[in-house]
Amino acid sequence: MHAATLTRPLTQTSTPLTFAAAAEQHLDDVFGYLLYLTRDRTLAEDLASETFEKALRKWSRFDPRRGSARTWLLALARSTALDWFRAESRRHRREEAAAQPEAQEAEFVEGLSPALQTALATLSAGEREVLALRIVIELDGEQTARVLGISPTAVSTRLSRALDKLEEKVRNDDLR
Repeated sequence: MHAATLTRPLTQTSTPLTFAAAAEQHLDDVFGYLLYLTRDRTLAEDLASETFEKALRKWSRFDPRRGSARTWLLALARSTALDWFRAESRRHRREEAAAQPEAQEAEFVEGLSPALQTALATLSAGEREVLALRIVIELDGEQTARVLGISPTAVSTRLSRALDKLEEKVRNDDLR
């Protein structure tokens, strides 16, 4: 220690921390923190993955003089979780607005069979929204994901489930 500054001199002999070492060392802390915030193991896993993806892209910005890798990773995890919560809140508001009966345009359902109209009404607002964007407006999966603020995988999953529900509902109505 230097008596005048009460600081330790920075040694040039220490090896810089690698991203891989930091990620391995702090993975459990980041996951545990995200699990605490979300109370959902699957979501925490997804957010941890997204956190470490961001950390890898931003690793060159990490400065060990400003804080530990653990603190930096936990701050990124917090930011990632808050972004997800905000996006989820916006998605819920959009789905609620789309679920309003007056929000359904007559032009959208014009020309559809009564069975298909009934089947569409049984879908969630999110499922109807994905159908509208992918099938009616003909956006691709990436574009739809950007519009909805979800991943392309979530778009395909939601679309597949919606189409399965429609098919089942229409088929059951035809059997009656």
